[in-house]
Amino acid sequence: MTEILIANKDSLDKAANLLRTGKLVAFPTETVYGLGGNAENDSAVAEIYAVKGRPSFNPLIVHVPDIEMAERYVKVNSVARDLMSSFWPGPLTLVLPRREDSKLSLLVSAGLDTVAIRMPAHSIALALLKAAEIGIAAPSANRSGRISPTQAQHVKDELNGLIPMILDGGKCEVGLESTVLDCASDKLKVLRPGGITKEMLEEKIGKVDWGNVIKPNSENALSSPGMLESHYAPSLAVRLNVSEVREGEALLAFGSSPLLGAKHMENLSPTGDLKEAAAHLFAFLRMLDLPEYKAIAVMPIPEIGLGVAINDRLRRAAAERK
Repeated sequence: MTEILIANKDSLDKAANLLRTGKLVAFPTETVYGLGGNAENDSAVAEIYAVKGRPSFNPLIVHVPDIEMAERYVKVNSVARDLMSSFWPGPLTLVLPRREDSKLSLLVSAGLDTVAIRMPAHSIALALLKAAEIGIAAPSANRSGRISPTQAQHVKDELNGLIPMILDGGKCEVGLESTVLDCASDKLKVLRPGGITKEMLEEKIGKVDWGNVIKPNSENALSSPGMLESHYAPSLAVRLNVSEVREGEALLAFGSSPLLGAKHMENLSPTGDLKEAAAHLFAFLRMLDLPEYKAIAVMPIPEIGLGVAINDRLRRAAAERK
């Protein structure tokens, strides 16, 4: 059985010791709960892939407590340093060239010569990273392709018995994974939209490439986590941008005028607040993913600000399963 422990000094020390000895621990960040393992330990990183059932070509994000530790793992250029100063700690992951003397497991990068790295903006995550004194590889703490967890119980529902411990830090504030920005070359490219919006990035560093995400296959390593075409998926089929609800469907609503006729409805934000909607997205998808409903119908979400990241996750949730 996996134990859930409220985060305090004793549980943080216990979690840090588990991580140092190659065990896995789930812990909260401002985005979603992460499934953490020692990023310098091949066996621990391999165990992350095994527990999640994650494709081996899908790289992991390394979490660090400060810029100094990041510099031990990756080559930090001037643009990346500016972004770190502006958005770290926070939901921004940077893809940067791996240092030749980096102690990171090669499995973290899935065969690439770059590393995805970030500093989370969550007091418990930062305390754990500082106590462990190592980089922690941490994808979302759920089975691969499934809905990301934003509460400790979500993790236990997915991974009970597969990991020794979950640190409980309450609900995640942002509720969407981090934005991933490729800074490994002169051409800056967003690989995954997330908690840091296009507008926020471009205000700081000018225009960035916000092109279509690659549709990968098993023969080519992805350059970032979260790029699989089908991802964040409930068991039920998902219909997007609906204007009417079909018989037997559950409704994921948005705004002050939810559609009528749903068997059950959850409203991401009755006031149309995209930040509130992002925080509720994964939890509400889980609440509606029940066998008594025929499918999940989703009302339109504006494609602006955080709406870009919300719609990205919804399109992946609705993508054809392979």
